[in-house]
Amino acid sequence: MRLLLIDTCGVEGSVALADTLRVPVVVAVERLPGRSSSERLVPVVRGMLESQGWGLRELAAIVVVHGPGSFTGIRVGLSAAKGLSEASGVPLVAVSRLALLAASSGAGEGRVHAVLDAGRGEFYYGEYVAGRCVVEALLTREEVLAAVGMERVIVCEEKIVAVLSLGMLVQQVAEPDAGDAVTIAVERVEAGAFDGAATLDANYLRRTDGQLFARAKVAGPASE
Repeated sequence: MRLLLIDTCGVEGSVALADTLRVPVVVAVERLPGRSSSERLVPVVRGMLESQGWGLRELAAIVVVHGPGSFTGIRVGLSAAKGLSEASGVPLVAVSRLALLAASSGAGEGRVHAVLDAGRGEFYYGEYVAGRCVVEALLTREEVLAAVGMERVIVCEEKIVAVLSLGMLVQQVAEPDAGDAVTIAVERVEAGAFDGAATLDANYLRRTDGQLFARAKVAGPASE
């Protein structure tokens, strides 16, 4: 099984190729530094496939990490993955960045809480049990603390370690790259759990209207 994997959600993007018949399974990884994903992504994909002698239509799936993270970065990766899928007929697999972070903890069958910075004092939060998503949401620090309790929180961003460490047990891991999505992707492909290019959307994790209304009620009316 050959896979193309794309992740442009973080500060640095990455592209990987994987082949389940080879050891190691991830046969190539190339990073896209800074904000270069929009210009370099498709040429890098083309070059990596050519370097392995692979044709796009030989792939079992195109895997894309579809957020949460940088709005622009998510769109770049998602648009490229959709375009390649539609042009080649190769199916898509979308992977949550929080799921990828949770998987990097090595917790196996246990419960994992994964947290990413969402800016403005909020956090992208995901809870997983045995690798399966229980919930993903956009939360404040206090809401994260209430959800986590005394359990461990997995993070990969230095800037939120100090913010979360007060009152929480924090474990910092290396930021996952596209190649780290291979285990989740292989499981999805073997199960035939693909995503449709026409309906797949970015995983932005915005608050619902109900949540915004509830927060407004708690905050009370604005002072005149």
